[in-house]
Amino acid sequence: MIARPSEFGARRATADAALPLGDAVSAAGMLGHLRGRAGGLSVLRLLRQALFLATLLIAWISLKPFPDLSRLDIADLVTGQEALTYGAFGILAFVGLVLVAREHGRALASLASPTHLVLAGWLVLSVILSQDHATSAKRLALTAAVMLLTACLPLLAQTRTELRNLTAIAALGLLTVCYLGMVVAPDLAIHQPRDLQEPGLAGNWRGSFGHKNAAAAVMAMLLFIGVAVFRAGGRVAGLAILGLACAFLVGSEGKSAFALSLVVFALTGAFSVVRSFRGRLLIAIGPILLLNLFTVGSVMSDALASIVAALPIDATFTGRTDIWRFAIQTIAARPIAGYGYAAFWGTQTVRDVSDEGATWAGYASHSHNGYIDTTLTLGAVGLVLLLLVFVLGPLRNYQKLQTETGNAGPFATMFLQIWLFGLMLSSMESFFFDRADPIWITFLFAVFGLHYLARFRTR
Repeated sequence: MIARPSEFGARRATADAALPLGDAVSAAGMLGHLRGRAGGLSVLRLLRQALFLATLLIAWISLKPFPDLSRLDIADLVTGQEALTYGAFGILAFVGLVLVAREHGRALASLASPTHLVLAGWLVLSVILSQDHATSAKRLALTAAVMLLTACLPLLAQTRTELRNLTAIAALGLLTVCYLGMVVAPDLAIHQPRDLQEPGLAGNWRGSFGHKNAAAAVMAMLLFIGVAVFRAGGRVAGLAILGLACAFLVGSEGKSAFALSLVVFALTGAFSVVRSFRGRLLIAIGPILLLNLFTVGSVMSDALASIVAALPIDATFTGRTDIWRFAIQTIAARPIAGYGYAAFWGTQTVRDVSDEGATWAGYASHSHNGYIDTTLTLGAVGLVLLLLVFVLGPLRNYQKLQTETGNAGPFATMFLQIWLFGLMLSSMESFFFDRADPIWITFLFAVFGLHYLARFRTR
């Protein structure tokens, strides 16, 4: 997607580097268009397209889709620790680097900013300081491979038209798998009363995902993709993605994801009116602060708790308040450096502490809040770096791409929407730095996309 001297690779933005988008390809013939031109494409270009699709489809569908939630070994299916997962993302990351390094070296090099390097250094240091060095090191290896692969992802598409086509194919591929799963194996694609955990979710759609919350979050992100594909000329494909994703979102009963997606559409509309960086920062950060104030804040302040109790919602946020209270109390023991990268939840130390306090919260898999989990594992330093790299950085990039590179368009808006959605969702779910999590990978895709669009012209 980035312009290069010979065809379409990375170089600094100049006024004459931008080339016209060209005729839009019929949405109905996207797959046929790619197949029809295959003979004239280079092997490398075909490999890039295949890698792009493989990355998104493996991230969204996973290597072990439709887990049986009635099985005792279900934890093995969703922790992302299998050798197959590590091997697959490691190989994909290596291939991605080989395919884009020569043509897009400057784009990749632009990621070596001071804040990015400090964050990388702190992640490594968190392994050294971890209460479980082996676990932290193993999990960081997968996260590093995922981040490298996702950094290559926007660079694999040669043009915005190709980006549109490939993204649409991946989205429709996921939707097809999810809907087919409900037809062919409904007991594995829809929550059942016999599920070992949360049998009360019976009837909620989850598709190929392990939980309806993950399915709902990804479907909400597909709404933004559908709008971008539609606006970029893929009318039929865009409408299909929108309709199918919206229906699945309703079937999953993902109320939070659906509500947040509507908020995101409203916020991006406000971005078209408010042009200043400070104004946009307030628009982006305001909802996140409010969400955390009335969720996590309710366990820290009796006044806020009474306000939340008066609202027509579950004041415990489906049991999350116990987890937040336990997590906040535990942060106090190691506030600066945290407990080590991905080395808090599920450890024996945490279970022992929770048993002493007679609470079940220590047996949770995460805190249902990305900002709390970041503080638990990476400490206050990690939280500050998270805010600098993943909150302030992307917003600055969006501001810059509109004023300096002229890359404002459907995909810039799509990246902005996915980024905003991820930041707000992290007030109720936890996916930051979560290895091969589909929400995390899609969020990274948006963050890296904004980074490149702010620095290089696209075709």
